[in-house]
Amino acid sequence: MTYLTASGGVGASFWIIYIVAIVAFMYFFMIRPQNKQKKEKEALMSSMAVGDSVLTSSGFYGVILDITDDVVIVEFGSNKNCRIPMQKQAIVQIEKPGQE
Repeated sequence: MTYLTASGGVGASFWIIYIVAIVAFMYFFMIRPQNKQKKEKEALMSSMAVGDSVLTSSGFYGVILDITDDVVIVEFGSNKNCRIPMQKQAIVQIEKPGQE
């Protein structure tokens, strides 16, 4: 199958197939994984509860003490005075109590 026209140029059907292939590539390798990651992050945020052990984006481990709309109060270490409010988006991993 040749895509050359009578004048020696590339036919329009080749360009249409080429554009469709690029769009499909971008969807399957860029847009779809990003949407999947966004859904996983939303599921993580919705499963958050008081008493869960969390890992923050800065690498600190702590326990959730209170949750509001977009702020979480996390207690770090064994010192009961180290309580820091932070955004929910700063939490990257959640471990439920009793789960290993």
